[in-house]
Amino acid sequence: MARILLIEDSPTDVAVLTQLLERNGHQVIASGSAEDGIAACKRELPDLVIMDVVLPGMNGFQATRALSRDNATSAIPVLIVSTKDMDVDKAWGLRQGARDYIVKPPRESELIARINAVLGH
Repeated sequence: MARILLIEDSPTDVAVLTQLLERNGHQVIASGSAEDGIAACKRELPDLVIMDVVLPGMNGFQATRALSRDNATSAIPVLIVSTKDMDVDKAWGLRQGARDYIVKPPRESELIARINAVLGH
């Protein structure tokens, strides 16, 4: 079981992803904006961050870069889950420090497999 910080502004996506993750034995902490998510990440030190890209204010690419460059959070892997599915978006997300990038809506089996791979399970 991992403690996963979900940074996502859509209440529907939060509900769906939380249910999926909890069904697979994970504990979920949700945050509705990048700024709040960064603060929660520093406070909670989760095992993994699932990051949306399109967020109010700071976007997920900027938040991923901030987390990956901060000594307090740089060891926490970020997995981007976004509707942005262009190759350039995926490449940019990985350049910002994300460990993996999945296009929404993720299949449950694929998301869990990617989480396990990022966490080394």
